Amino acid sequence: MLDVVQQINAVSRRVGTRVFGPGEARIVTLTQTYAADQDDVWDACTNPERIPRWFLPVTGELKLGGRYQLEGNAGGTIERCDPPKSFFVTWEFGEQTSWLEIRIVPEVEGKTRLELEHIAPVDDMWNQYGPGAVGAGWDGALLGLTLHLSEGNPSVTPETAAEWAMSAEGIQFMTESVERWYAADVASGRDEQTARAAADRVKAAYTTPPEPPADTATN
Repeated sequence: MLDVVQQINAVSRRVGTRVFGPGEARIVTLTQTYAADQDDVWDACTNPERIPRWFLPVTGELKLGGRYQLEGNAGGTIERCDPPKSFFVTWEFGEQTSWLEIRIVPEVEGKTRLELEHIAPVDDMWNQYGPGAVGAGWDGALLGLTLHLSEGNPSVTPETAAEWAMSAEGIQFMTESVERWYAADVASGRDEQTARAAADRVKAAYTTPPEPPADTATN
């Protein structure tokens, strides 16, 4: 059984601010250390045969300048790539564009630190949902990577992930994640009332079961 608290505690979370591109942006940073070497973590994050085992199916040209598309999620362009150390991509979802950088840093005793930085423009989405809107989703991705690296390539599909997310364990995980992002939001300087309201919206989005499809049968 997954130790929800252990995984939540294994990730450090930070919210920062910087000027990026056309204006002000927020930086959502997650860091976790894995008991795997740098080449293995790099391969898990960049090999199109391994990415679907812990994240989402991906298509496209996974090389510098290439375009990628995650099934049912974001796509973008690979703007920088320095194997096995880092890559930087655009993160395009609907009409919104943000940016993602992954850094893979070797540590002692064969361990590797993964640093994920999501750079998001300050817009209506950020003002309404805060860092948890992207942070909670990335918490789920790092959980998938943890299982993949430690349990011998478990099979993960969007369907099984969605089912788990609505289980008691999944709801506990997302609730804990949102609370940690609320704390990081406040630590970054946002007032507690605004941060609390944003966190509650994110929690509802992640833990409320989807409406069943309407019955279209006719007599």
